[in-house]
Formats: sequence, structure tokens, C-alpha cells
Amino acid sequence: MESTILIRNARAIVTCDGQDRVYYDSDMLIQGPKIVKIGKNLTDPHDQEIDATDKFVYPGLINTHHHFFQTFVRNLKTIDYPNMTVPQWLDKIYRIFQVIDDQVIYYSSLTAMADLLKHGCTCAFDHQYCFTKATGKAPVDRQMEAASQLGIRYHAGRGVNTLPREEGSTIPANMLETTDEYLKDCERIIKLYHDPKPYSMSQIVMAPCQPINSYPDTFIETVSFAREKGVRMHTHLGEGENEIMVERWGKRTLDWCGEIGFLGPDVWIAHGWELTPKEYEVLAKEGTGVSHCPGPAILGGFPILPIGQMQKMGVCVSLGCDGSATNDSSSLLDSMRTAWMMQAWHSKQRGGCISPYEMLKIATVNGAKTLGRNDLGSLEPEKGADLFMVDAGVLELTGTLHDPRNLLARTGVTGNVWLTMVNGQVVFQDGHLTRVDEGKLAREGEAVCTKVLREPCEAFHDLG
Repeated sequence: MESTILIRNARAIVTCDGQDRVYYDSDMLIQGPKIVKIGKNLTDPHDQEIDATDKFVYPGLINTHHHFFQTFVRNLKTIDYPNMTVPQWLDKIYRIFQVIDDQVIYYSSLTAMADLLKHGCTCAFDHQYCFTKATGKAPVDRQMEAASQLGIRYHAGRGVNTLPREEGSTIPANMLETTDEYLKDCERIIKLYHDPKPYSMSQIVMAPCQPINSYPDTFIETVSFAREKGVRMHTHLGEGENEIMVERWGKRTLDWCGEIGFLGPDVWIAHGWELTPKEYEVLAKEGTGVSHCPGPAILGGFPILPIGQMQKMGVCVSLGCDGSATNDSSSLLDSMRTAWMMQAWHSKQRGGCISPYEMLKIATVNGAKTLGRNDLGSLEPEKGADLFMVDAGVLELTGTLHDPRNLLARTGVTGNVWLTMVNGQVVFQDGHLTRVDEGKLAREGEAVCTKVLREPCEAFHDLG
């Protein structure tokens, strides 16, 4: 018999369900990995009780684009992203990435995942394209190890770069792989980690890094192999590469992807800030989603996505932190606040700002849809018990409590949450990760960062 947990007397349960229901002064019964019942004064037998007095309960946030390995290149004065073009930044940052080893992958992933969990994220996709001579083929394995330790749901994007610098990419030689190497490793990790069943804790996504840094056959073979294996696909698209693609192939990136079949309901892209309204129509028709990453958009000075317009046209927009080389935070709460503020500014220019609650649904319901998880994204019976709680009984939130749906993004609730639950297990509560010795891991990770990156890399010498 699976164990049961009763969340008792929550001040509000914001469900994000199809009716946008909010339950006040109510309980939630959880059995094993799933929600069983929500209502007032539940009397069902249970093994454990969580007192949620004065707590607002929300569905777990779902991150649809990140690069965990980059958390060890944060806060660098020498990588001044706001004053670089994307190609300039890529050229400089890859010189650091090429020395990363599997220990950096492991500890940087723990760092990013911990940050996500502490800020209410329960399911995360990571675009792992850093495969160096030092890492070998171990990065996804080390990330799965980290995710299992912390208790976060993890969708691993197996990335790749195959085009050499001398043929027009920004990739150092010791970060290149062949398409055959990549496909062989995809087959291995799909067998090991891809679990398509409800309440799955791990899945694999085939995710070539970006069209300008790989041979066409890398993408063509990805389409064939992913659909054979029943896994999703992802890449960077519409973030400044179109000029290169037109020069190289005579067509914009979305057209190029469409011709080879790299579009569809099993595909989503990151960024998309240089796409046109006509291209939004293509995305909507194909069912291809967009992971909006507000941090790098602001830092890079890029156009703001017209999310309201895109959603009206039928494009599924979800939310991503992106990597810490262009967003030094792995807090999806912070990204949600930033994204909504961007839309508020945008609406003054174009009209039609989305509400803070709609932004919450982008980070929950749309995130689940993007990852193909119809078992996640909202709080209702039979959905996975992924949630977080905010303490509403604090002085700084006084005067806001009448509207828990709009609270988070509108009032800037971006600090640590009170509790995070994944798959029916409490993984963070009242300031503490429940499954690991956080201090020990932090000390070990800092030592690895110094040994592998700070000391050998010139770019780390002037930290300012």
C-alpha cells in the first residue's frame, strides 16, 4: 500500500486546472506519487500530515530550457554578455566550456537543480551539449545521478555539436562529436533513463545544440531516430542565427527545419526572438512550442516576445531560465517575474498584456504540455503530486492575500519557497534540502570549480 500524505488547512490551493479553481481553507490528499482528493475538512486516513496553515499552494513550476553546466561560469566580469553579440559571446565562452569535465557537470548540475527546487521548480529540462574530451559520454549519467540525489524530475536534452570551426561554427575541436557518436549515445541513454510512463522521474530528449553548429545530417538523423524511439526534440532557434543560415543555405532557420521535418508537436525551440508573425503561424500549425527565456533576452537587448499574440495564434509558450552564462540565476520564480514585467512593458508598445496568473500557467500548464507530460502542470486528482508552498502569513505580503492567483509575478515573490514536493516527496522545506548534506556538497563543488575552471582558465583571473 502506498503511503498517504494529507496537506491540512491550506489558506489557498491555486490549481491552474481547466476551470482555474482556487480552493480556500482546504486540504489535499496525496497517495504515493499522485493527488487523490482536494476539499475541505478531509477525513481520509493518512500516514503523514503537513500543516499548511497560512500557506498558498501552487503547482510545481516546469523549466523548459537550461544549461546546468554553465552554473560554474557565473558572475564573471570577463564574460560581459550585455556588451557582446551572440556569436561573439559564443566564441569567447566556448573557450572556457572546452575544459569542463564530468565532475564539473555533476556539481554544477546539483547547484542548478538545488536553486530550481528552492524556488518551486519540480520538473526541469536541461539542454546538455557540453561533451568534451574530459567529460567523455558521462554528462547525462552524472546529471541523472544529481537529479536522483535531490529528488527533482529531470528531462535530459542530449545535445551535440558536429560542425568544426574551420567550416563556420563556434565550436572548439575538443567539443565536437560525430553524428554517429551522438546517435549511439542517445540509444544508450534512452535505454537507461527514458521512462514514458505516468509520474516518470526521468526522460530523454534529442537536442542538437543549434543548426549553425552542426552538419545538416545531425538534425536529419535526429528526426528519424527520435521518432523511431518516441522521444521529443529540441534546439536553439531564432536567436540571431538567421543571417548565417540565409548566407549558408539560402533560407531562414525555421524554413530549414521545416524542410527536414524538425518541426511538430514533439518539438520545441528555445528563444525565438527573431521569428516573425508568419513564422508564429507555422509554429502554431505544426504544434511546435517556444521556451521563452527572459533573462538572456534582457541581458542581450533582444526583442521581447509578444506572448499574448503568440498564444492567441495558437503557439504554446513555456518558460525557461536558460544557462547561467546568460542568466546567473536558476530561479524560475525570478524568470516568471521578469517575463511578466517584460510583457507589461511590451503591452504599452503593442497592447494586450497577459496577467500574472497567465504567466504562472505558462510556467506550469504550458511547461507540462511542452514536455509531453499530461500527468503534470496542475493540481487535481490523478495528476502528479508536484507542488510548492509559499508562506502567506508574513508581514511583507500583508495586503496582497485576496488574490493568490496573481500574487507571485505581480508582487515579486521570488525568494525561497516554504516547501517543495516532487512525486509526493518533500524535497525542500523551511530552508533545507531534505535528501542531501547541502554544506558538504557546496564545499565539494566549490573545490571542483576552482581546480578545473578557475585556476586553468585565464578568463577567471580577473573576477573584479
